[in-house]
Amino acid sequence: MTFLTAAAMVAATVTGIHLPAPTGPLPVGSSTLHLVDRSRPDIWAPANSRELIVSLYYPAFPGGPPVPYASAAETTLLVQAQGFPAAAAQAFADATTNSHAQAPLPGRHPLVLLSPGLGAPRYTLTTLAEDLASHGYVVASLDHAYESVGTLFPGDRMLPCLACEAEDLRPLVLNRAKDASFVIDQLTTRYPGLIDPNRIGMAGHSIGGASALAAMEADPRIKAGVDMDGAFHVDARDGMSRPFLMLGNAGHGPGGQDSTWDQVWPELSGWKRWLTVTGSNHYSFTDAPTLLAQFGAPMPGLPADRAVAITRDYVTAFFDQTLSCRPEPILAGPTPSNPEVTFNSP
Repeated sequence: MTFLTAAAMVAATVTGIHLPAPTGPLPVGSSTLHLVDRSRPDIWAPANSRELIVSLYYPAFPGGPPVPYASAAETTLLVQAQGFPAAAAQAFADATTNSHAQAPLPGRHPLVLLSPGLGAPRYTLTTLAEDLASHGYVVASLDHAYESVGTLFPGDRMLPCLACEAEDLRPLVLNRAKDASFVIDQLTTRYPGLIDPNRIGMAGHSIGGASALAAMEADPRIKAGVDMDGAFHVDARDGMSRPFLMLGNAGHGPGGQDSTWDQVWPELSGWKRWLTVTGSNHYSFTDAPTLLAQFGAPMPGLPADRAVAITRDYVTAFFDQTLSCRPEPILAGPTPSNPEVTFNSP
């Protein structure tokens, strides 16, 4: 460890880590739901019904106490799994969010579901979730039971990642599609005045991105989808005619290490974009860049501020265009303000 890195680690512990402020005009509220689908046994623990923890983010009235980023018990398991210094666990748990425990603003808003990567908890997509909410979206960030390194469920149950031992990930992806439909059922029933059922999208990182495509194929209510740097474990078998965005690093570019993007691209028959972000890596589309940069262990390649800005700008623009019918020039082609982003047309 260099002296500079050690000093930055101390600074992060003393002054705290702050998530980047959302770019939209609306204050962000947040609450947490525990959902149980009693019609389905869990594929990883069949004696149990399928459970999910959902963090909701939404346009809210200003004020209210800030919402914690995560519990120290959860971040400890994440830090251990990633091999980060133990001190990072408390620093990450104490990160200052931009969400508050406050009531949502009146009005019906589009809904976006977020699904994290295998082993990654839902809170690792908080930066994107808060930004979408500040632009007028209700965002449901999902923790799928037994699919993160550690998620705290009611009763102080810390569920481990049983799915991380799976060799075949196709059942996981198909099951997450069922999770998505169940969550949509629950949210549109519980919050009929808050959510517009005709404007629903889904985005995911890694295996969550593959799950977004699977969910769209299974549920026509999902009008648009985003895969952030995830290999596909399912095909668009019937030809996906609804809009889809693929946003990833060079390994997912045409002819890259991951051939599944080459395979799925021609099967997408609707509006689509395939964007490669130069300098990015697998975790550039999560909270990892900003957390690690402030902790003194920055990720190589794309700087944290650019990773955050690109992810937010393109995902938000995509849903603005597809769910709210607002043409977004940033999606039309390369822009001087985003030189890292390449538009692929294989």
